[in-house]
Amino acid sequence: MARYRPEPAHVHGTASRTAVLLVNLGTPAAPTAAALRPYLKQFLSDPRVVEIPRLLWWPILNGIILNTRPAKSAAKYASVWMDEGSPLKVHTERQAKLVKGYLHDALSADLEIAWAMRYGAPSIPDQLDALRAKGCTRILIVPLYPQFAGSTTASVMDEVTRSMQCWRNLPEIRYVRSFQDHPGYIDALAQSVREHWMREGQPDRLVMSFHGVPRRTLELGDPYHCECHKTARLVAERLDFPAERILVTFQSRFGKAEWLQPYTQPTLEALAREGVGRVDVMCPGFVSDCLETLEEIAMECREAFIHHGGKHFHYIPCLNERHDWIVALTTIIRDHLGNWLTLPTETPEQTALARSRALALGARQ
Repeated sequence: MARYRPEPAHVHGTASRTAVLLVNLGTPAAPTAAALRPYLKQFLSDPRVVEIPRLLWWPILNGIILNTRPAKSAAKYASVWMDEGSPLKVHTERQAKLVKGYLHDALSADLEIAWAMRYGAPSIPDQLDALRAKGCTRILIVPLYPQFAGSTTASVMDEVTRSMQCWRNLPEIRYVRSFQDHPGYIDALAQSVREHWMREGQPDRLVMSFHGVPRRTLELGDPYHCECHKTARLVAERLDFPAERILVTFQSRFGKAEWLQPYTQPTLEALAREGVGRVDVMCPGFVSDCLETLEEIAMECREAFIHHGGKHFHYIPCLNERHDWIVALTTIIRDHLGNWLTLPTETPEQTALARSRALALGARQ
């Protein structure tokens, strides 16, 4: 079998194109156990996600988790599923369409905008193949994770590299590594809180809940914990709200190992037992609402808070399709595209002329 796949048909003189690929975590195709099983297998087989030696992890994953967890996860997905599909897919697709419109209006440039999921569909390899077929030789990869983590952003980078190992003609690739402190992103988060407070009044506590990762990754040098706290600090600085009433927590713990603390749900339960009547919870680490925000926070954590004596629980939605967030995202993209937006485009006639000169020169040598 050939090591490299055939290249797409190419017409000499065709101008090179630039593309932007937005990438989010992933989603099953349907809220069913049958759809959850392959999705979870792909997700939990990623060594960036689970750093347990394969010989130990494989029997646990295939013998226990994939036989018990799909049905439980499917029920949770069903509780938040939208008519158009999973919330993460719906919001990511909408963001891509809005970014395309905003960039076209601002630049009038021939940019190809696509989106992919690290796990599930549309996949990174499929979307990269589609961009290659459209003649894109410059591709900006934008992982939609504000804070860098090995288990998220680095996994996207791994998959992009793996996807192109069988290509002969490689494109130029750039990445947005993180945007945890980008002013537009921070301002959009703060403004979403202000607007919520204008409608509902201020809470006794504001909880900023980030997705958790094993504590061991922090000790091994992963910057995620620090970047989460930086985001929280910058958002807090934008809000006229006492710092002692703002908490940073971590959610979505999996397994028995220690993860980054404090954990979100136990923290909310403790606040309720202490007599805190109202909490507002936001999830700055997610730019799109998804299972972890809509089911885990807005449903499970709400129930836990009320059950332990809390009176009022408000979930502040993710940025989703907010205008200020889409403007910030397009600004991040434009900054990373840099000189790709101003590269001179060679006309087909110029390309054909250069090729004929090169052939003539070669014939004389």
